[in-house]
Amino acid sequence: MGSQSANLWVLLGLGLAGILIMTRKLKKVIREDFGAFIEKFQLLPPPPPPPPKAPHPLTGLTFAVSDVFDIDGYVTGFGHPEWVKTHGKASWTSPVVTALVEGGATCIGKTVVDELAYGISGENKHYGTPTNPTTPAKVPGGSSSGAAVAVAANLVDFSLGIDTVGGVRIPAGFCGILGFRPSLGAVSHLGIIPISTSLDTIGWFAKDPNILRRVGHVLLQLPYTVQRSPRQIIIADDCFQLLKISVDRVAQVVIKSTEKLFGRQALKHENVGDYLKSKVPSLNEFHSKKSNGEFKTSTGLLANVMQFIQRHEFKHNHGEWISSVKPVLDPAISAEIYETVETADTDIEHYKSIRDEMRSAIYSLLKDDGILVIPTIADPPPKLGGKEILSEDYKRRACSLLSIASISGCCQVTIPLGFHNKCPVSVSFIARNGGDRFLLDTTQAMYATLQEQADIAAKSKVSRNVVSKEESAEIAKEKGNQAFKDKQWQKAIGFYTEAIKLSSKNATYYSNRALAYLELGSYLQAEADCTQAINLDKKNVKAYLRRATAREMLGYYKEAIDDFRYALVLEPTNKRAGQSVERLRKLFQ
Repeated sequence: MGSQSANLWVLLGLGLAGILIMTRKLKKVIREDFGAFIEKFQLLPPPPPPPPKAPHPLTGLTFAVSDVFDIDGYVTGFGHPEWVKTHGKASWTSPVVTALVEGGATCIGKTVVDELAYGISGENKHYGTPTNPTTPAKVPGGSSSGAAVAVAANLVDFSLGIDTVGGVRIPAGFCGILGFRPSLGAVSHLGIIPISTSLDTIGWFAKDPNILRRVGHVLLQLPYTVQRSPRQIIIADDCFQLLKISVDRVAQVVIKSTEKLFGRQALKHENVGDYLKSKVPSLNEFHSKKSNGEFKTSTGLLANVMQFIQRHEFKHNHGEWISSVKPVLDPAISAEIYETVETADTDIEHYKSIRDEMRSAIYSLLKDDGILVIPTIADPPPKLGGKEILSEDYKRRACSLLSIASISGCCQVTIPLGFHNKCPVSVSFIARNGGDRFLLDTTQAMYATLQEQADIAAKSKVSRNVVSKEESAEIAKEKGNQAFKDKQWQKAIGFYTEAIKLSSKNATYYSNRALAYLELGSYLQAEADCTQAINLDKKNVKAYLRRATAREMLGYYKEAIDDFRYALVLEPTNKRAGQSVERLRKLFQ
């Protein structure tokens, strides 16, 4: 009996020890909150106004701020313990934070950023890397990693971050949430630690597009106006070629959503690199002076410009502190910060010229009611602790996309589109500088349809290869149509040829290519294409009309009259066919 009693106490003790260990583990998880927070506190909003007055716009919402925002009574940590040691407590609260609290929201704490808010991975060896709730083995993205994680893990309704070269857009994409970078200068920078003054913007994260929009209305101080629909959704084809996943998985979701909501006429395709090459002459000068041919594309050059500006202005803001304190920095960050770059005053003026020309070029492309569609970032989230994100190729692909809004000062939103191979997928919309309200409205208007189409795309794995070929052919045709409208006949022929290779049984592709051949005076090729189109579709009126034109130009007048007559049989009211028959008949009577 005594030994049984002893064994019972041993088992009971082991059980209690197990419970204690489990409790400690659970407390650790709860306390760390996915590692998103540096410290917790509460900034409470004022009481709501009594009815019938409307409640505050953000009543009932909670938010967190990245550790670059001043909060009265707290040291702004800037992602590094040495900064905390060498700086005192803030004596005021950033006006941006105050505006949100006065708008009815409760601020519950500060979140982790990369060291000195300089990186893009979201990793921080001093405070720990926040855990990406969607893919825990992957980086959360930075610099505003903790703010993104807090929203993705449902710890807050929205959060604030700083976006210089992607500090909000990247973590939004990697964590599968919405992230908004406003137009440069649209939100006050007072009460934040600057990184690169001419690139810095205060951005915000949310899961709900309505909350994203409500926060935007408070921060941007937007008056009420009627919501406008976009007149043009422009797909940046060359930017999508950088993607490391299927282009159709992202681009087709936007294309189908646009067609459903606004009609096919709203869609346009553009090679942004070619467009910028013609519209931003200072960028070409930069190429010859600085890059030694290293970056051949316009967006690659923009990436280089953005990194130059970030490094130069960061050193201007914090170089003295780094030299005197000598903080231990992550090797990837220190390599960039300590890199010696000779920057003359004339270079800075040149960068300003590029920025001004970029803003003008994007406005010329988008006007007041256009949206440019690009991938947020080319690659899926890299593994924690991996070296992939440090490679020059990775940074070049990322910065080529991120630099468009950063340099032009335009607003950009990251929109999640579900998952691909268990990693979050996203797309970005860009509107002109000052088009923030329009971009927020468009995001809310399209969000539900985008999610619906993303779900369809994710589920249609069985038929994806077949659909992909047909859809790729349609994309090539649309590019050809756009090139034709722009009177780029040879380019149009190239796109139509690509469509034919992908789907050789479509009469429209041959007929369209024939029209481009007619414009170039290549009548034999035009006749051959029209004949192929007619073989595929005996009722293709346009093919008969175009073949008749080609035959007339080749001197085959009888055959031309026959084609015009047959077009009239198919379409008796076609004036062109009728007039052409009469004209040719009179010539040969």
